[in-house]
Amino acid sequence: MLRFSLPLLAICLAAWAPSVVDGAPRTVAPTLLQRKPSKSPTAASQVTAALSRAPSTSPVPSRSKQVRGTARPELTSPANLRTTVTPGRQGKEAPFATTSQAKKTTVATEKPVLGKKVVKKVVKKKVVKKKVKLSPQERAAKEASECPPLGLESLRVKDFQLRASSYKRMGLGPHRGRLNIQSGINDGDFYDGGWCAGHENKNQWLEVDARQPTRFTGVITQGLNSIWTYDWVTSYKIQFSNDTHSWQPCMNGSEEMVFAGNKDPETPVLGLFPTSVVARYIRINPQTWFENGTICLRLEVLGCVVPDPNNIYSWDAAPVTTDKLDFRHHNYKDMRKLMKKVNDACPNITRVYSIGKSYLGLKMYVMEISDNPGQHEVGEPEFRYVAGMHGNEALGRELLLNLMEYLCHEYKQGNPRIVRLVTETRIHLLPSMNPDGYETAYKLGSELSGWAMGRWTYEGFDLNHNFADLNTALWDAEDNEMVPHKFPNHYIPIPEYYTFPNATVAPETRAVINWMQRYPFMLSANLHGGELVVTYPFDMTRTYWKAQELTPTADDAVFRWLATVYATSNLAMVDDDRRLCHYDDFMREGNIINGANWHTVPGSMNDFSYLHTNCFEITIELSCDKFPHESELPREWENNKESLLVYMEQTRRGIKGIVRDKDTEQGIADAIISVDGINHDIRTAFDGDYWRLLNPGEYEVTAAAEGYHSVTRSCRVSYEDNPTLCEFRLTKTPKQRLREILAKGGKVPKDLALRLRQLRLHKLRSQKRAQ
Repeated sequence: MLRFSLPLLAICLAAWAPSVVDGAPRTVAPTLLQRKPSKSPTAASQVTAALSRAPSTSPVPSRSKQVRGTARPELTSPANLRTTVTPGRQGKEAPFATTSQAKKTTVATEKPVLGKKVVKKVVKKKVVKKKVKLSPQERAAKEASECPPLGLESLRVKDFQLRASSYKRMGLGPHRGRLNIQSGINDGDFYDGGWCAGHENKNQWLEVDARQPTRFTGVITQGLNSIWTYDWVTSYKIQFSNDTHSWQPCMNGSEEMVFAGNKDPETPVLGLFPTSVVARYIRINPQTWFENGTICLRLEVLGCVVPDPNNIYSWDAAPVTTDKLDFRHHNYKDMRKLMKKVNDACPNITRVYSIGKSYLGLKMYVMEISDNPGQHEVGEPEFRYVAGMHGNEALGRELLLNLMEYLCHEYKQGNPRIVRLVTETRIHLLPSMNPDGYETAYKLGSELSGWAMGRWTYEGFDLNHNFADLNTALWDAEDNEMVPHKFPNHYIPIPEYYTFPNATVAPETRAVINWMQRYPFMLSANLHGGELVVTYPFDMTRTYWKAQELTPTADDAVFRWLATVYATSNLAMVDDDRRLCHYDDFMREGNIINGANWHTVPGSMNDFSYLHTNCFEITIELSCDKFPHESELPREWENNKESLLVYMEQTRRGIKGIVRDKDTEQGIADAIISVDGINHDIRTAFDGDYWRLLNPGEYEVTAAAEGYHSVTRSCRVSYEDNPTLCEFRLTKTPKQRLREILAKGGKVPKDLALRLRQLRLHKLRSQKRAQ
């Protein structure tokens, strides 16, 4: 019997011993607790199916590699995975499924309590991440962002780095084969809109020298920019080299790859390489082209620089910023988060408010920075920056977001320059005047949005042509010698037709006009992109049929100074060795120009601001590239940081003061401030305070208000970093005093009655002499 008992004992023990599945112990549940077979697929089979569908894991990309406008599927990390117990795999961590519904698993456990069996249900949910489907354009933008552009569009790639097999003429040379480069208006211009080969055959090429080993990942192509011809490449090949002698083609398996090119001159098309290639030189070799045109293209190359231990020279001498700011492109949601973050960090000097909504309902947020946010302080000037009027001109938007962060941080650090700026100025920053247009450009990305995508509002308005034309009314009145006696030279009223509900005015424009009327701004700048120049009013030519004409304002000297201040402190503009952006050479005039002398812009915000309010406003074209890549943003911040600060400090230039009632010492609203020799007046704010920008010199200044005797005094503007205090106290006229007394039901004093009698007698004598 002993002989048979040992095997029997071993069998009994094995029945209750833990088994091992895939290296993990498994507990066998008692037979009475086993669940009945289900007709639905088992959890184990579902996991197996999920594994077969699940993509391979990869490291989470850094922020610099995220793509604007594309939703990135969140990669599930081990911390995000909950332990899920499945039949046959208790205690084993199951991989995440790709289905959109969370699956529940019930685990039955036995626990004796007072001799009874208790079944406890534990319900655990899997963490499931929904797989986001990207559009072809969004997928292309994501792939393009893996390596930044070399800089053909932003001009980091110099002209000598570009070579070609041939070219038609100098104006169509390889140096013109840059993405989004614009041509002159004349056919055959020296600065034309791309590279065009001198011969029509498949042996033509355009070459880019990266000057160091680079991992090339793709190219972006366009056709020729021209109003006279239509030319683009429809297919091309790519070759690589390290010495320009031996060239290796881009292969797709065992075949040389042919890339699809363009279908029109302007839409950028991304060509991604099957695998990245490390080389120094890259050539694009056109194979076919538009049948009614010739071989012409514009180009950008995507590539990541490979560290080269043998290279002891630094090719890039661009300024490197030390400011720790959020250097990336922010869509509407990210912009709101950043503004809230700044407001939370500096609640005592910041306020976020909205001035209205876009056509699609996106709020137009403004960040106010002041030592008393939300309040207008008597004697403190109001300043504004506006960006994003054209939605695809994205650099200004990011600079203003960086400026918010910078002012907040430096104020907290006690930077005396920033502390003074914040305490002496009320600053308003509108980073996105056209949020609908920006979202359109953002979804395509910095390189694929092209030259115009997102420029206009959703309704198709160009906001810089959408303000009321006040220039024509002023110039007509001047021609008829009606200014300023019968027609004002400032605060020109908006035409009635413009205020009708059915007028073709964008909601974004109406919101900005209401904003201008609500705050007494005295200085402003709106930030654009696509050139490197500062323009000043007037933007509209006085001769209506001329496209270009010098059309200065009465304050031309002041405007030239304001434009010069920004241009001469901008690191990119003062670089004499820089290349022209497109075809205009603004460096000859110090990188400033009268707006109308560049090209006429009827209904511009600059002209409207000058003629309808007290505010002096200029336009700043920040960079050749309208939508720079994220990798360019730190450089652009460093180029513009000092300029942004210096320009705000110009609120201290000129004269300021308060116009008061001599008897009550109360401020007089809407008093007119006139400067002798300058045919443009301004008005006091609701508290009676005013600011008048003037260059250093001696001025005769007159303050006048309805019901008061005007007062003239001499005010001297010095070169010091403070405005000259020039205040006025006005005395009521006898008629005004009489009106106020009668309105209150009071008795007319004897001195006032005598004065009124003298005035009547004087008027009668004058009439008799005239007869």
